[in-house]
Amino acid sequence: MTIRTSLMRIGNSRGIRIPKPLLEQVGLKDTVELRAEEGRLIIRPGRALREGWEEAFAANPDRDDDLAEFGEITNQFDREEWKW
Repeated sequence: MTIRTSLMRIGNSRGIRIPKPLLEQVGLKDTVELRAEEGRLIIRPGRALREGWEEAFAANPDRDDDLAEFGEITNQFDREEWKW
């Protein structure tokens, strides 16, 4: 589906109205990602923040070693004043 539309002024920015059928066709909801690519503006459905992080973390076999290089990190406050 190709639709011709005009840019609208929104303060110092510009906006476009995207018809509902087009929004539904590509799955656009409240959040989108914009990218300029080879003279085109690409609009994609927005992903949730940190989407896929849990799976990536679970797939990392070395995740238990991440803190090993730090050893035990303590300070005087932790040893003497902090109530666990």
